[in-house]
Amino acid sequence: MRVLAIDWSGRVVGERRHIWIAEARDGELTRLEDGRTRPEIAAHLVELAASDPELVVGIDFSFSLPAWFLRERGLAAAPELWALADEEGERWLTDGAPPFWGLPGSTRPPLPEHFRQTESSIAAVGGIRPKSTFQISGAGSVGTGSVRGFPVLASLRDAGFSVWPFDDARPPVVVEVWPRLLTGPVVKTNAGARAEYLDARFPTLAPAARDLAVGSDDAFDAAVAALVMSAHTDTLVGLQATDDPITRLEGTVWCPPERSA
Repeated sequence: MRVLAIDWSGRVVGERRHIWIAEARDGELTRLEDGRTRPEIAAHLVELAASDPELVVGIDFSFSLPAWFLRERGLAAAPELWALADEEGERWLTDGAPPFWGLPGSTRPPLPEHFRQTESSIAAVGGIRPKSTFQISGAGSVGTGSVRGFPVLASLRDAGFSVWPFDDARPPVVVEVWPRLLTGPVVKTNAGARAEYLDARFPTLAPAARDLAVGSDDAFDAAVAALVMSAHTDTLVGLQATDDPITRLEGTVWCPPERSA
């Protein structure tokens, strides 16, 4: 089974340097590279799936927003949010009006809920928890990447990908990952810590791939996510679509079995 993990970015400037794609087969890393834009990543995945549909892809942005937001907008499921974001997402990011926040001069607004159920349920890893997708700027924010990622999910689904948990995980399939959950506690911003981690956990990693992963925390996240997912392909392709009404709206982060509650 071919596994790809994408360390995503919502940047307008420099996205090619910050979006990394890692590929693994049978627990071995076979590719680690940057250089593509968000639309180019989507086109690349569609091209790969056309020649080899046995493809599992993990992407590290939120696949939806808290349920109350979708209900307030009259959206019955996450794919409807993706279509809405294609029309309105850039305005959400530019205006930064509640429920979105984080732009200079804005403060965290009172909301019915800042987090999706999946984010609230994940235990802290090394003292770190997922951020609210409504935060669109500031340290560790994921909102911008998610809003700009929603249309990519729509395009992949239109091209024949299943998107779990909204669909059964039938390859080619896309799942949401949170890299911190896959790496465990490690100071990812420190090159020495990245090197020590990789040498201890993946000692057979090819030197060229190791150097790339040590040189960038974005590359590090993609590499580790691909390797962890590759160790769990049987579990991943056995995932069923959710019948939970909240998860139908919000999605959920894939969690490897050893980290499940």
